Amino acid sequence: MAVEKVMIELIRTNDLVLISLVEAILSGERIGFFVADQHMSAVEGSLGFLPRRVLVAEGDEVKARRVLSEAGLAGELERE
Repeated sequence: MAVEKVMIELIRTNDLVLISLVEAILSGERIGFFVADQHMSAVEGSLGFLPRRVLVAEGDEVKARRVLSEAGLAGELERE
């Protein structure tokens, strides 16, 4: 039987540099994440107007928010 994990959205943005930075920070802290909608460019014609979402498991949310805030990205985080 598969165990379902609840994923929490931390960031929603079109800024690919910001997403790369967030991925590097979360990876460095060994926090698992998922970037949703990253392949939507095939649908939108590579225009970049559909935002990507960075998600973490519910159990990692507090730590992820803390490390991203410490990195100066508090203003980019979706509200709790």
